[in-house]
Amino acid sequence: PVRNPWNTGHSAGGSSGGSAALVAAGAVPIAHANDGGGSIRIPAACCGLVGLKPTRGRLVPNEQSRRLPLDLVVDGVVSRSVRDTAAFVAGAEAHWRNPKLPPVGLVEGPSGRRLRVGFLLDSPNGVASDAVTREAVTATATTLERLGHAVEPVEMAIDPRFTEDFLTYWGMLSFLLGTTGRSLGPDFDRHRMDGLSRGLRTTYLENWHRTPGVLRRLKRTKEAYAAAFRGFDLLLTPVLAHPAPELGQLAPTVPYATLIERILAYVAFTPVDNVVGTPSISLPGPLATDGGLPVGVMFSGRPGSERTLLDVAFTLEAERPFRRIQDA
Repeated sequence: PVRNPWNTGHSAGGSSGGSAALVAAGAVPIAHANDGGGSIRIPAACCGLVGLKPTRGRLVPNEQSRRLPLDLVVDGVVSRSVRDTAAFVAGAEAHWRNPKLPPVGLVEGPSGRRLRVGFLLDSPNGVASDAVTREAVTATATTLERLGHAVEPVEMAIDPRFTEDFLTYWGMLSFLLGTTGRSLGPDFDRHRMDGLSRGLRTTYLENWHRTPGVLRRLKRTKEAYAAAFRGFDLLLTPVLAHPAPELGQLAPTVPYATLIERILAYVAFTPVDNVVGTPSISLPGPLATDGGLPVGVMFSGRPGSERTLLDVAFTLEAERPFRRIQDA
């Protein structure tokens, strides 16, 4: 298990938890992460870091994932400061830029632009966030209002089958990996896949005939997302429904039915941006739990709006410098 540097009895989040733990602990200043359902933003939230999930196609695409019917995965980094994440984005763009997206350039601080921000406290699929998470998001909204930004509650009316459809698609990926994994290297053994991967694979085999409808509905999620953004520049939400769980809660040894129930009650906000392909950023919130664990907040934007996300991130960091372990 990867232990959370803030409280080693708790998870560092996943799946880029190793990167997040090393960055949060101060071992390295920045580290690679990738995000197919929240795996940049989740460990960033758990470990008190900045985690930007770029727009689909913003960085050099992953050759494997771009061949899939719905490409969920983007690469990025986790860092301790907005400056370092912004520098990474600028450096990546200097290496390769997608001409279909507006350039980001090097963002070096808040622009002073007044934004309209919609916020929601519970996930679009009905999962309620816990008290400390709600308080962190509400406090962030209050800070933005005090700084002159307009903040209003918003709803996102996604298809009620979104969670089931996402799991079916996730299961399809697990099935494909188990079937074609040896192409990744001769040492691959699908019998060593963990309980979550095997459970997802089994679930998909029971529901494979639903694949066309699943893909159709997931692709239509962008319509509900666009509707929620009418009149807003960004959306403010929790990253997770509750802070980092204790080690063992999401262990591979937990029976699949229990494990997937716990995951769905935890990872309730991040997958929408992966399905739609939009950018979002996890930032350390203004609060911590009684055990010292960070509580993340998340901003999401329209396709290509990384500059606006970095702008609001710089604004909040300047107003309330992020906690670091050496200051705890």
